Amino acid sequence: MSRPLAFAAALAVLAVLGAVVGPPALAAPPPPAELEVEGAGWLRDAEFDIRWRNPVATVAAVHYRVRDPLGAVRVGPIRIDHRVERVASIDLPAAPGVYTAEVWLEDGEGVEGPAASAKVRFDDARPGPVEPLAEPGWIGEAELPFAIRVSHPGGALPLSGIRGYAISVAPGDGVEPCAAATHCTDGETDLRGGIGDDALGVAELPEGVSRVRAVAVSGSGMRSASSGSALLRVDRTPPSTALFGAPPDWVNHPVVLRAEARDDASGMTRGDGAFTAVRVGEQAPVVSPGDSVTAAIVADGLHTVAFYARDAAGNIDDGRRSNGHQNRRPQTTVVRIDRAAPRAFLVGSVGPLDPETIEARVSDALSGPHASRGSIAVRRLGSSGGFAALPTRVAGAVLRARWPSDDYPRGDYEFRVTGVDAAGNAASSTRRANGRPLVLPAPLKVASRVRASLRGAVRRAVGPATAPALEGALALSSGAEAEDRPILVVERFAAGAERTERVTRTRTTSGGRFSLDLAPGPSRTVLVRFPGDRGAAAAASSPLELEVRPRVRLKASARVARVGGRPVVFGGRVDPALHELPAGGIAIQLQFRLPGDPWREFRTLRSDRRGRFRYRYAFSDDDSRGARFQFRAFAPTQSDWPYEPGGSRPVAVRGAW
Repeated sequence: MSRPLAFAAALAVLAVLGAVVGPPALAAPPPPAELEVEGAGWLRDAEFDIRWRNPVATVAAVHYRVRDPLGAVRVGPIRIDHRVERVASIDLPAAPGVYTAEVWLEDGEGVEGPAASAKVRFDDARPGPVEPLAEPGWIGEAELPFAIRVSHPGGALPLSGIRGYAISVAPGDGVEPCAAATHCTDGETDLRGGIGDDALGVAELPEGVSRVRAVAVSGSGMRSASSGSALLRVDRTPPSTALFGAPPDWVNHPVVLRAEARDDASGMTRGDGAFTAVRVGEQAPVVSPGDSVTAAIVADGLHTVAFYARDAAGNIDDGRRSNGHQNRRPQTTVVRIDRAAPRAFLVGSVGPLDPETIEARVSDALSGPHASRGSIAVRRLGSSGGFAALPTRVAGAVLRARWPSDDYPRGDYEFRVTGVDAAGNAASSTRRANGRPLVLPAPLKVASRVRASLRGAVRRAVGPATAPALEGALALSSGAEAEDRPILVVERFAAGAERTERVTRTRTTSGGRFSLDLAPGPSRTVLVRFPGDRGAAAAASSPLELEVRPRVRLKASARVARVGGRPVVFGGRVDPALHELPAGGIAIQLQFRLPGDPWREFRTLRSDRRGRFRYRYAFSDDDSRGARFQFRAFAPTQSDWPYEPGGSRPVAVRGAW
């Protein structure tokens, strides 16, 4: 065959084949990848969103539809004429069920690919109500942790089932377990283990009466239309218990104790398991139902007493372990009983340096000697009268009393000690520790003697400015050294002095001697006393009279006086040195005499407050001519003037023609 004919034949064959096969077909888009319903799980709202991933870039449109549980199309099909990977707010029919969402893709040539599907679970049905199964009584500390149980919902269960339960506990009327009225969030659902997970364990519960509320929660989060409620009564605190009748110190008699309990929550009512108890030492407790109990302690000794109570909720503070729970420790106190008398005995005089201090001892094996009670007493030996108590100082087990034996008539005396222990038991004894009685003579101290003099004289008259010298000595009958002993010099001033008495203290030197310069001043009686000490008796000297005469001065205005002429002026002053004169002055007698004659008063006048006086005297008698007279001023004894009588030196005046 020629080449042209062969080519024509080939074309004819191709034409025939093209007419039989047609043009080549285009490939369809693949189904969407990773198609899912947002918020996977059961939905409580009849609206949902879907999303996916387009596996190819040639997608030009998207198709979706929703089928009901029987497969019937209830939504769509709907075409979206652009490339998307999410569809929001797709509405479902109102009936709960498991729906199917289908999505497929379309390319630019209009070719549609196969569909991908995802399940849409919708359930807006509410579960039936539930009730908390609360305990009828009080919940105590030992019952924690505590399980709050709820009943199962009645009626048909939601299609999504029961996810769990939401529970709330609050005072008063309580609070709803979930914030929304229709559903509960996953965080608000306390029990999430299904319908059988119906017990919520709580480690703590608020004290007092609370209300517990509970709802069932479906698989989609829908809650019961109303919450069931019950009361929870929680009392975690033991009763407050007080003990009466426990003495604070030692006693010498049996003690009756009464414990009383109070509980403001579950209470202490008999029949509810409440009781009050007292436990003495390790003995079995004395227990009484209700809020009080009485117990007695008789035996001597120190007794640790625990007192506690149990309330109706079972709270108790007995300190023991029960049901794996350590109870709180009870309150305790100590009761001290000592009914036995102490032992008391006399020791005797402390010693030669302090013979009048009498000592005794007290001992007690249980409560010990009383800190402040006890006494030592004395009476004449052989007397049937009672003992006279002496001032006693108590220092623990030692009693000491001072017996002023100088104040008692001479003779023998016996002593008695009365010892008291801390519980108040007393015991008396007149004997020493060796069983012999204590008998002492009076006086116990050595005798003493005081000698004193004023410049060697018993009676002395001095001037007002003179400081008299007092001297003397103290001697002890035992012959012991009397050095460094106290001496009291008592000066009792005459009436009218500014002070009635002055006491000056000094001490003896070697050989018991003493000396003292007395201060100048008015007349006085001087008495020297030795007040005594722990070993020597008191003594006093004979009284010494110290007479002090005032200083009186007188002057005349002339030594010669003419009869019938001008008067002579006599003036002077009383100078008592250390004593202030009375406000009205003192009486001054003006006296005269001829040589060899006695003094005669011719005028009495008063000085001023400073002791000054003045008088004008005229010579009028003719017999005075040629006579030489002596004049003086004289201060006599006066009730308000504490000096002896005293006069001035004479002043001579001659009468002239």
